[in-house]
Amino acid sequence: MRTKREIRSKIQTMPGRQYSPWILFLISALHFVPSVMAQENSKFDPLIQKLMQREKVNGLAVAVIDNGQVSLVRAYGMRNVEKNLPLTVDTIMYSASLTKTAFAYMVMQLVDERKLGLDTSIAELLPRPLPEYEEFSDLHGDERWRLLTPRILLGHTTGFANFRWLETNQKLQFHFRPGDRYAYSGEGYYIMQLVLEQGLGLDVGAEMEARVFKRYGMKNTSMIWRDDFKNNLADGYTLEGTMVPHDDRSSVSAAGSMDSTIQDQAQMWAGILRGDGLSKKASDEMKRPSFEIKSKQQFPTLLDATTTDNSKIKLSSAVGWLTYQDNEGQAWFKGGHNDSTGNMVVCLEKGAKGVVLMSNDVRGEKIFPEIIEAILGEVRLPWRWEYDWLAKPQ
Repeated sequence: MRTKREIRSKIQTMPGRQYSPWILFLISALHFVPSVMAQENSKFDPLIQKLMQREKVNGLAVAVIDNGQVSLVRAYGMRNVEKNLPLTVDTIMYSASLTKTAFAYMVMQLVDERKLGLDTSIAELLPRPLPEYEEFSDLHGDERWRLLTPRILLGHTTGFANFRWLETNQKLQFHFRPGDRYAYSGEGYYIMQLVLEQGLGLDVGAEMEARVFKRYGMKNTSMIWRDDFKNNLADGYTLEGTMVPHDDRSSVSAAGSMDSTIQDQAQMWAGILRGDGLSKKASDEMKRPSFEIKSKQQFPTLLDATTTDNSKIKLSSAVGWLTYQDNEGQAWFKGGHNDSTGNMVVCLEKGAKGVVLMSNDVRGEKIFPEIIEAILGEVRLPWRWEYDWLAKPQ
C-alpha cells in the first residue's frame, strides 16, 4: 500500500544562479533571521536557526503555550525563497491535517448541545443510507458502514485507507471491521462532514467560522481560499527543495482545507487545551483515550505489523488527535503533512503547556523532535511511530 509520502512528484528544480561564497554566506544568514512582531528575542532562536540550516528548511513558525496561554510566537526563514519573501507570524500557511482537530473540536460542541452522540451509528444520523450518496456508493452491499459512529470516524478506526485514491482500484472499501483497530484515514472525516451537512443541515465552513475562528479572533483563518490571503502567503517546499505553489482550496474539507497563521493557530490550540467552549465533560471526552494503538508505524496506514513498544506510554487515539502518557501526565499531539508541508502540535496536561510548529517546508519535520525537546523537555512522544523516515535505517 503506497502513501502520499511515497507518491511525491519528481518535478525538476530550476537551475540556480551562481553567486560568490561571500554572497551565499550573506543570503544564508539573512534567510534564517526570525520575523519578530512585538516579541523579544527568544532563547530558542540560535538552536532553531542552526537546525533549519542543517536540514535546509526554508521556513518555520513556532508558538509556545504555557499555563494555557500563548507565551511566544516566532517565524523564521522565507515564505518564498525564489522571490526573497520572508515568513512572518501573520503569513498564511497550510494547516493540512491540523484541520482535523479543529473540526473535531467543533463537533464536540455539537455533542455538548446534544445534537448528536459520539457513539451513535451514522445510520441514525443520516436521512438515508450512506451508500446512497454518490461519493460513497462504493460501499453498496457492505453493511459494515452501519457500525460507523462519530467517535470511530474522528478516531481513525474506520477500516478505510487514508484516501481511496491510494487503493489499487481507487475505490472506498473496508479493510477491517470499524472500531477494531487504528488506521489513519481522511475518509472518515469526509463521512463526518457529510453527517453534519446532510444529517444536521449545517454548513461546515460557516460552523467552523462561528464556533472556532471567531471565538479565538482568528481573522486570518478560513476553511476555503480568500483573495486577501494572496498578499502574505507561504508557498511550500518538498524534500528535494522544489517549490510548490500554495493550493487555493475552493471547497471546505474537514480532513484538511484550513489555511491559517501561526498567530491564529496558537490561540486556537491554547483554547482547546484549556477546554474553552466545551463543558468539562465534553472537553474530557475529547481528550480521553478512545482506542489503543498497536500499529508498528502510523504510515503506511494499513500495515499489519503490530508492536507493544508504545504500550508503556498508552498510545491511543482520542477525538480528533492522539494521546499518550508522558513522564508527568497525559499528553496529546497531532501532525499535519503533505509533500511540501510539515506541521506538529504537542500539548501536555501538566502545566497546560504546548508547542505549535508549522513549516512550509516538509524538511521541517526532521527537526521537530529536537525543537519539541528543547522547549518542553523529554516528552516521550513516539516519534519513530509518527514519522516513517525515523523508523528506517539511516
